[in-house]
Amino acid sequence: MNTNNNYKRKLSIIIHILGWALFGLVIFVLSPLSAGVERPIEFWLKQSLNFSLLISIFYINFFYIIPKVLFKNKILIFLLINFLIGIACIAILIIYDDWVNMQELMHRAYRPDVPYTPRPRNYYWDISSLLIFFMAVGISTSIASVQKWQSEEELRVEQKQQQINSELTYLKAQINPHFFFNTLNNIYSLTNIDVEKAKTALLKLSRMMRYVLYETEKTHTLLSKEIDFVKDFIELMRLRLSSKVNLEIEIPEKFEDASIAPMLILPFIENCFKHGISSQQVSKITISLKVDKKQLILITKNGIFKSNENTPEGNASGIGLQNTKRRLDLLYDNNHELVINDKNPENEYHVHLIINL
Repeated sequence: MNTNNNYKRKLSIIIHILGWALFGLVIFVLSPLSAGVERPIEFWLKQSLNFSLLISIFYINFFYIIPKVLFKNKILIFLLINFLIGIACIAILIIYDDWVNMQELMHRAYRPDVPYTPRPRNYYWDISSLLIFFMAVGISTSIASVQKWQSEEELRVEQKQQQINSELTYLKAQINPHFFFNTLNNIYSLTNIDVEKAKTALLKLSRMMRYVLYETEKTHTLLSKEIDFVKDFIELMRLRLSSKVNLEIEIPEKFEDASIAPMLILPFIENCFKHGISSQQVSKITISLKVDKKQLILITKNGIFKSNENTPEGNASGIGLQNTKRRLDLLYDNNHELVINDKNPENEYHVHLIINL
């Protein structure tokens, strides 16, 4: 980062030097030489003085007047200061002309054979010089304004990114604990029913914990790892399902791998098992996961059983869904589409999620 800043600073200095050199060469050297008249040394000294004043007003305006006056919203004062500085610069040039008797020197250069007769000063060149000074003020103001806008934009983007990272860290911290809380409750229930199934569940949970510990620390993981994680979760849930639950799962074995934010799919899958299972009624859960043309398509359907909504697990699942929606908005913004429908004749909870990978 520091190396990049040093490079930009050096490049900016070089651009300024080359820009001023080209401007000074064209306006204050080549333009007078194009007249084909040999001019006195006093003229070239005036050109140097004029050029020095121009550079001075540019950087005084750039580093001091603009930040301390214009950017403080004191526009009239800014215009007045620059007008007075411009007049002062022209006054310095007029005083110099009178001191070296520039009018007579230029007359001798252009009309050496004609006797010199003093005449009133022609202010045409003074007005031209004043306009050049105002041009320098305008350019310095434009450059300073653009740099301020770029700096504020970079700061805004950096702050937004920091906010996103902070929110994502907070959201993942909320999702992961309640997921493990639910899963450990399931395994605890299995120990009273089938010890072998409980052992199998623990092995799957250990693999899932490894994923959560290592992969969720990253901003992105492989889609294949995320899908394997979902498969383990479903198999873990399947171990405790009764014969009253009809589970339809469609997950591809082969697909084109891609990058995805970790723990995005799980809350929707978990929600199916938290709200879509009844101990007394026949229930059905449908989970379809497809990867097609760099798009992840998740479709879930499950019944809605009110008895599950007031349980700790049901409330936790709601928190997980809310946080996942927020993560989708932060990470995928316009690259995802989420449609949730819980108002339908079938009294089912439908989720249709599309993520552009």
